[in-house]
Amino acid sequence: MPDRTTYLVLPGYQNSGPEHWQSRWEAADPQAFRRVEQADWEHPERADWVARVDAAVASAAAGGPVVLVAHSLGCVTAAHWAATAPAERTAAVRGALLVAPADVDTAQVPELVGFRPVALEPFPFPTVVVSSTDDPWVSPERARAFAAAWGARYVEPGAHGHLNSDSGLGDWPEGRELLAGL
Repeated sequence: MPDRTTYLVLPGYQNSGPEHWQSRWEAADPQAFRRVEQADWEHPERADWVARVDAAVASAAAGGPVVLVAHSLGCVTAAHWAATAPAERTAAVRGALLVAPADVDTAQVPELVGFRPVALEPFPFPTVVVSSTDDPWVSPERARAFAAAWGARYVEPGAHGHLNSDSGLGDWPEGRELLAGL
């Protein structure tokens, strides 16, 4: 049986609800898309979130290549993981789609302070950052700065808020195209 790509879904603070594009992608293909479950979605701890990503990558890599599909705080978690994970672990990751990275350095949410500062090291695999022009959690300038620091391609789809279920994206076929491009 050939290796199958596993898409590890990294939701942000408070998780992604059933109408979020991440949840829809999981529901459409539960064999390929696996959510990285966190112990506490309401009170995130950076070390714990990063460790859970690391364990999920290690487990998924046994079956084939891995792609990260992150949203909001999940993007920041992916950046911290990529900056600290051993090379043999990051080598299993073929790419990352980072959507609406939250600027935790300026966010006025006490639960997110532990993720400061955002890791700004280049990702060791192909990465795409997608950010809206009117995202309340990150300015376009800061999102472009994240993409540049992470060595990522930057995509700005226009004004769609935080690119979550409130944005009315549904299954977000444009996001699937970006994912396929990785």
